[in-house]
Amino acid sequence: MPTLIRRGALEQPSTPEAREVLRIEPHQDPGALAARLDAVARVEVHFPKLADGRGYSIARLLRERLGYRGELRAVGEVRRDQLHYLSRVGFDAFLLPDGEDADGALAALAGFSEAYQASVERPVPLFRRR
Repeated sequence: MPTLIRRGALEQPSTPEAREVLRIEPHQDPGALAARLDAVARVEVHFPKLADGRGYSIARLLRERLGYRGELRAVGEVRRDQLHYLSRVGFDAFLLPDGEDADGALAALAGFSEAYQASVERPVPLFRRR
């Protein structure tokens, strides 16, 4: 069974939502779906294969340009090594595939104490915070 990490804690994948869940594929333009964002329970960005990084750009567009503040979940080929970077572009939930080490994935979220670059989670770069 897949493992869900949401807000830095392990959870069981929930039952179907009462509201629509919007799933965005890598080839889709998130701007074309902007009018639907306020009405959805969450947005899932699909990573069809490990080497496909378009979902990172989609997340950043959703958070920064379109102002989406709801749950943003990474689904598909999501591995523990990616979680820190996924969270930096705006993901706050991750559905790990079967066989992925959930405890190791949680530890990966806390693997870096500081980042130099600006991100969705921390828009001011380190050199400006000092």
